[in-house]
Amino acid sequence: MNLSKIVFSIYPYIVLTVFIVGSWIRYDNEQYTWKTDSSMLLSKSNMVFASNFFHIGILSIFGGHFAGLVLPHALWLAFGVSDIQHQWLAISAGSVFGLMCLIGGSVLWLRRMFNPRIRAASRYMDIFILSWLMVTLLLGLSTIPVSVGHANHADPGAMLALSGWVQSILTLNPKPELLDNVDTVFKVHMVFGMTVFLLFPFSRLVHIWTAPFNYLGRSYQVVRAKRRA
Repeated sequence: MNLSKIVFSIYPYIVLTVFIVGSWIRYDNEQYTWKTDSSMLLSKSNMVFASNFFHIGILSIFGGHFAGLVLPHALWLAFGVSDIQHQWLAISAGSVFGLMCLIGGSVLWLRRMFNPRIRAASRYMDIFILSWLMVTLLLGLSTIPVSVGHANHADPGAMLALSGWVQSILTLNPKPELLDNVDTVFKVHMVFGMTVFLLFPFSRLVHIWTAPFNYLGRSYQVVRAKRRA
């Protein structure tokens, strides 16, 4: 079995196992570490803008990857979206939200690396996971020109191969051979992307599991001004 077979048929299951079991164990044993560790109190400069751009961008990218790679190909066709239309939609959305994520993430990375107060309060994993996410993002953005080239030649083959491979992993019938003719940049991006899930239980990313979905419907916080006698 060559390296490609191992990476694209065995590694995904190692990642999924660590992702699920690791998150479960951390929640059971280290609940006091299950938090975002926000650094806004230490420095508010550009934080709201950068955080919003980064989170909107990365959540939209994740949603786009799910829609494009996990949802059945037949479903897109049933909605009247052809393979080439699907590819151009992915390119457009990936460009917009990828750029948003890049802008916000770059500000957050620079802030964490070069703001003395933020750097002093940062753990090694905080810096490492943000850096890994940014490299993964840059690799993803570097696939866009390749995808545009494929789309201009009306060739959705790479997109369909990637989608078919993801679905084969999720159905426990891995088909790494589907990726044999896929451009290397896609494969490298996929390895980095899978590794994000491997690192997930050991980083602050675990707070995603407990996202405050009731935030918009929460009760108002009562604040009373302190008056001097």
